Amino acid sequence: MTDVLIVGAGPTGLTLACDLARRGVALRIVDRSPEHPRSSRSKGPNARSLEVLEDLGVVEAVLAAGSPPLPMRKYRDGVPVADTDPYAGSSPTPDAPYDRGRLIAQWRLEEILRDRLAGYGVAVETGTEVVGLTDDGSSVTVTLADGSTAGARYVVGCDGAHSRVRKLLGVPFDGETDEEQLMVCGDVEITPGVLDRGIWHQWFDEDGAVMLCPVPGTRTGWWFQSGPERDADGRPLAPSPDGFRRLFARHTRLPAGSITGATLLSTYRVNVRMADRYRVGRVLLAGDAAHVHAIAGGLGMNTGIQDAFNLGWKLDRTLRKRGGPGLLDTYEEERLPVAAWTLALTSERLRATLEAIREPGGGLDTAITPSTAGLDRGYRWSSLARLGNGGGNGDGDEDGVRSGDRAPDAPCAEAATGAPTRLFRVFAGPHITVLGFGAGTERTLREAAGTHGEAVRTSRVYDAGEPGPGTAAPDALHDRDGLARAAYGVDGDTVVVIRPDNHVALIAAARDRDAVRRCLDALDGVREPDPMSVASMVDGTRKG
Repeated sequence: MTDVLIVGAGPTGLTLACDLARRGVALRIVDRSPEHPRSSRSKGPNARSLEVLEDLGVVEAVLAAGSPPLPMRKYRDGVPVADTDPYAGSSPTPDAPYDRGRLIAQWRLEEILRDRLAGYGVAVETGTEVVGLTDDGSSVTVTLADGSTAGARYVVGCDGAHSRVRKLLGVPFDGETDEEQLMVCGDVEITPGVLDRGIWHQWFDEDGAVMLCPVPGTRTGWWFQSGPERDADGRPLAPSPDGFRRLFARHTRLPAGSITGATLLSTYRVNVRMADRYRVGRVLLAGDAAHVHAIAGGLGMNTGIQDAFNLGWKLDRTLRKRGGPGLLDTYEEERLPVAAWTLALTSERLRATLEAIREPGGGLDTAITPSTAGLDRGYRWSSLARLGNGGGNGDGDEDGVRSGDRAPDAPCAEAATGAPTRLFRVFAGPHITVLGFGAGTERTLREAAGTHGEAVRTSRVYDAGEPGPGTAAPDALHDRDGLARAAYGVDGDTVVVIRPDNHVALIAAARDRDAVRRCLDALDGVREPDPMSVASMVDGTRKG
């Protein structure tokens, strides 16, 4: 019997597996494919997903393997008519270190995540297909295609839009498929020198389109997307290498033989569908198994990665019988509305893009908006955003950071050594973070550490002019430029609690220690303070 069985080893399943494995959760991750796919598919993680990947310890590998988003060159009748850089003028800010996503082939991202998972002693079990499951209320028995069975305390279906897990649960996948908006896709090889690999090329004509984006880490590989060829009656033809060459030559006015290879060919239809629930007993859904939408804005894989990051810590605490009642139910409570929002946004961006490309100079840059970066998605409506404060800190449209929002970053320094650091480095890992701004928070920090132990990381945040020489605790931070206070909009003595998925759980005045206690009890379970731990913390503070 394992704790968690993850079905599907794409970016969603691998993100969840990495997060659970670092928490010490016993898990298996299976995929029905006999070998790891080499499809480029998704264009890469957006800014918010890069933050998740940083927390998981793989962002440097992702940045090294990928490339920044490329400027887009739009053509009409084979002639360049406009160059556009959707990110011109944008740059990282103190609270958001990634102002844009990263281009990387999906197979390469999955490879990086599998390597990370292997470091925890877990490998993907390929060629393992789930064909049945039974939930008896205390565990789930899964039947595999070879006739064997496996037991798990929880099962998570990350097995894509055609999810077997979702179908076995009988969960509706309501929505619609647009049979008119078709696209043929694939990975192609193009003779070196034919096209500039520093450009995402987009040909839009009255009778169709071709889009070619270079695959990072290759010399000749490109993502190919186009409207399909059609027969004499207007019916779409299945994609083929020769068909790709004909489409390429028609729209680019370049030799058809420039395409020297074409693989992983598929037809894409715009599907806008969403499961009506993400949990049935001990079985949960994530990623494309729970929602699919238009590709405009590139949010498919990213929404799945962020599903997984929301779910991982909640599963862990539920397995350990930590956290408040219903903690696992907040996964659906928080992520289902995000999926609904994503469906609406991507459908609207697709409409805007199709309208834009009717005119010369229009292109895929129309699909990109500040919201597609994922940095403005939070959970202010969630019951977890109301912990300990009667709902006031998580409701409404107040300006500034509130409970449920993404936790911003800020550069600061280690107070004990002066070495530069960032809030994201403090947040990174499976713990809850408790920041204390001002001397009046020290008692609350001691209580949190004494009661919740290694489940929390407490950090006193000193202002400019503090602390005195040799007085800072090892985990203390120095907010010398006031950027941490500015990021959270706090004045005076204030406690900020950050969830393990790097969303704000609570912002409370230091005097409101009961609110902090209630919040931590809901996130980590009610615990009795450890007198020795508290005494040690107090003594350490005096000596520090």
